[in-house]
Amino acid sequence: MVAKNRKQTGKSPATQADRDKSPLVFVSHPGKSTVRRPFNSSHPNGLSGIGRRLFGLTPSAVAKLGITLLLAALTGYLHWHHVTQLFENDRHFSHLSNLEKEMAFRTEMGLYYSYYKTIIEAPAFLDGLHAVMNDRLTEYPLVINTLKRFNLYPEVVLASWYRMYTGVMGYFGIPTKMCWSINRGEGLTPVDSCEGMGDPAYFYVAFVFLLNGAMMSLFFIYGAYLSGSRLGGVVTTMCFFFNHGESTRVMWTPPLRESFAYPFLVLQMLLLTYILRTRNPSRTAMVALGVSNLCFMLPWQFAQFVLLTQVASLFASYILGYLAAAKMQSILVTHMITLAVCFVLMFGNSMLLTSFYASSLVSIWAIIALRDRFAQVFRPGVVLWVMQGLAWVGSTVLLKFMLSTVLCASDDAHISGLIKSKFTSYKDFHTLMYTCAAEFDFMEMETPIRYLRTLLLPINMLVVAVIAGRTVRDVVRFLRDGGKAPAKPEDGDEAAGSEIAAKGELVYHSLQLLAFAVLAVLIMRLKLFLTPHMCIMASLICSKQLFGWIGERFKHQLAVFAVMAIMAIQGVANLQAQWGIIGEFSNLPQEELLDWIQDNTRPDSVFAGAMPTMASVKLSTGRPIVNHPHYEDAGLRERTKLVYSMYSRMSEETVKGNLMNLGVDFFVLEDSWCTRRTRPGCSMPEIWDVEDPLNVGKIPLCTHMSRSSRPHFTTVFSNDIYKVLKVPKASKDLR
Repeated sequence: MVAKNRKQTGKSPATQADRDKSPLVFVSHPGKSTVRRPFNSSHPNGLSGIGRRLFGLTPSAVAKLGITLLLAALTGYLHWHHVTQLFENDRHFSHLSNLEKEMAFRTEMGLYYSYYKTIIEAPAFLDGLHAVMNDRLTEYPLVINTLKRFNLYPEVVLASWYRMYTGVMGYFGIPTKMCWSINRGEGLTPVDSCEGMGDPAYFYVAFVFLLNGAMMSLFFIYGAYLSGSRLGGVVTTMCFFFNHGESTRVMWTPPLRESFAYPFLVLQMLLLTYILRTRNPSRTAMVALGVSNLCFMLPWQFAQFVLLTQVASLFASYILGYLAAAKMQSILVTHMITLAVCFVLMFGNSMLLTSFYASSLVSIWAIIALRDRFAQVFRPGVVLWVMQGLAWVGSTVLLKFMLSTVLCASDDAHISGLIKSKFTSYKDFHTLMYTCAAEFDFMEMETPIRYLRTLLLPINMLVVAVIAGRTVRDVVRFLRDGGKAPAKPEDGDEAAGSEIAAKGELVYHSLQLLAFAVLAVLIMRLKLFLTPHMCIMASLICSKQLFGWIGERFKHQLAVFAVMAIMAIQGVANLQAQWGIIGEFSNLPQEELLDWIQDNTRPDSVFAGAMPTMASVKLSTGRPIVNHPHYEDAGLRERTKLVYSMYSRMSEETVKGNLMNLGVDFFVLEDSWCTRRTRPGCSMPEIWDVEDPLNVGKIPLCTHMSRSSRPHFTTVFSNDIYKVLKVPKASKDLR
């Protein structure tokens, strides 16, 4: 080993018929035939004929395709390098010991990573898989299928890859990591630190960052395809980098579910855009949409809410006449099949079937199937649109609550409470546990100001205004004509169908932007959907379809470059601020706690405490815990409520009884949880005052425990942050 000291280091716009020939065709030659041949054309200004056999492309088309793919690969590499460096700079991850790397994965991250660790440390892969599917450590004494509960397919896949990688490399005698002895200074003992793909944590985060690098390549292709110009791809990626802190948090929290799921949403929306643009999408395209949909849903329990906004936006496009009934039904069937497959792979997770997303799919299908009845009863126009919308909302809500009642599912009840708390004064213990966290609060005022400074907000407002203006013009024309729609894609001529598809594609993206904006305003964490979609929409300033009035191609591009130059003023400053973040992970109090637990407690000793700390206890010591940070289960929420009674104003006897009923041997008390207050009404004792008004005004029990734990508990370990209380097994008081 080598000793290291730790340091910090005037043309007419192209028609949609021209653009629709290929899923990755941008601007077509004037005068070309408008006969559509999906996957079978070239384009002089972007990707060409992605489904066409390479040998059928002209040399110029091959060159342009190569340039586009090269630019996409370059942006992907730059993003991979960017997030990798930010992560390393923030934590000095390469110089951390194994224990420190595990402690760096706090809260949910540590919980998810613990199952990856379980599988790679098992004697065989199937043994590890059986262990996570029959887990006895996470919610002691219950045995739960964590693969069903926690969306752990990413960990299963990565663990299998890691075992294969290390097995093959070991067979050929190829070293996979390098280790050093790290001098930590300050009188601390040296630790061993390893880096390289043979290190489990290094392997894990490396693949997360590679996936998110590939995501940026998709963003470039998406922006280029949507706008019809490679310059649109450049605008999208620049907007993403300039607003990076508002667009993603993968560089700070690699193991979170969104880090695995969101790249597949980008792919899914790109494929959906192709399907909307294509008159008769192939079965292959629909299968690809379904697979990407599945890859988005499997890793993340919140994917259903995002997909709900998508089908709602598509339904609105259908109502307005921009999306044909047959195509809408094909998309719905794809979603339904994906949902069914996901339900099976998640071992019958009831949250999927009782979600608003599932109910919405059924209700929209029924409304479309009954469209002729609606047309007979209601006059075409605003009344018909409103009634279809009301029918969707009413049937979706009714069906959702019927399914929840029939299946006795209450795991997502806290979501209803959270939504209710946003519009009323309603609050309870569980909603306050969410809303008192900044990421679940309303969007902060600083966020739109940041959008304004990088011109992301003004550009989106301009693009949406142009699309809305055209849409309103179409609606007014439709109403003026007495509700007689123009030729529909399925029965009109090719040009009319292409024009409707072109407008429908833009209307959908605008409605999706609006839906993401509503989610982000209500829950700040969800701006991670809004900001990237704003970057996608910004690419449309390069669209000749929308902004061809600016002038000939040179003038249009000059205007776009001028906008990007102004964006760069604040954008570069934002990047420099990120690059200036230099830190080094260290959590000595928690390290002392985990070492003490490892050395002084039995392997079957049961622990309870704050949810983030319990994830670290399970990950690094392998001890059973009774509560954890994955709060989406009704039973777990009630368990956590019992554990957190330590931070209430209840009596010692009551809290001790709660812990004894859960089978807890040790409680990890943290004074900060007793005194921390993010805003008025959000300290733990104040949250408990809402639930337990009878004890309001009393001194919190945690305050008593920080002074003296006797006679009901015994303090067996303490440092500046943590105090471990031994919970008696018998009901009699301690002497």
